[in-house]
Amino acid sequence: MYAYLKGTLEEVTEDNIVVEVNGIGYNVKVSTTTADLLPGLGNEIKIYTYTLVREDTFSLYGFLTRDDLEIFKKLITVNGIGPKGGLAILSVMSADALRFAIMAGDAKSISKAPGVGSKTAERVILDLRDKISLEDTLHGFGTENDIHGMTTGTLPGGAASDNAMKKEAIEALVALGYSASDATAAVKKVELTEDTTVESLLKLALKHMF
Repeated sequence: MYAYLKGTLEEVTEDNIVVEVNGIGYNVKVSTTTADLLPGLGNEIKIYTYTLVREDTFSLYGFLTRDDLEIFKKLITVNGIGPKGGLAILSVMSADALRFAIMAGDAKSISKAPGVGSKTAERVILDLRDKISLEDTLHGFGTENDIHGMTTGTLPGGAASDNAMKKEAIEALVALGYSASDATAAVKKVELTEDTTVESLLKLALKHMF
């Protein structure tokens, strides 16, 4: 119903904010991560929203980026993950970290969210694994051409380079929040073959990081 709200930040609690738009204060439920990233009271903000309408409730859920909103909308399609569970997961990990956890089958990290058990975390992985892609996860890394090159694992001119692939994989992991030492160690553990691409290298490296 509402694509976003743009107004003045009037109140902030751990899981809810009030945004005043044209004299009306809107209660918006947010993750603790979103709450921590908000500007001070009295500042103007733009927050993307998901509207939940039921017989007994009308609630808004807010996110600072469209990316967070989109991953939230995917999360709540999973049986057992309602809006509350979606916010809980996004309170303990970023959208990119969640995508990587799903790709790597890392249920342990997802189950760190309050109220999300191991079986539910495994269901998230099972249901969403085919709904995300490496390109989505690397949306903020480099240019579109950089990402295309990373998924093909080739250098200009078509000459494959193992060292170049390893370097790109390490840089991608570091850009997404992993330490350089952990990323390097994980990539080094992967045995490369003629069919290895940066995408497959990243997926295999992730299995060594959890």
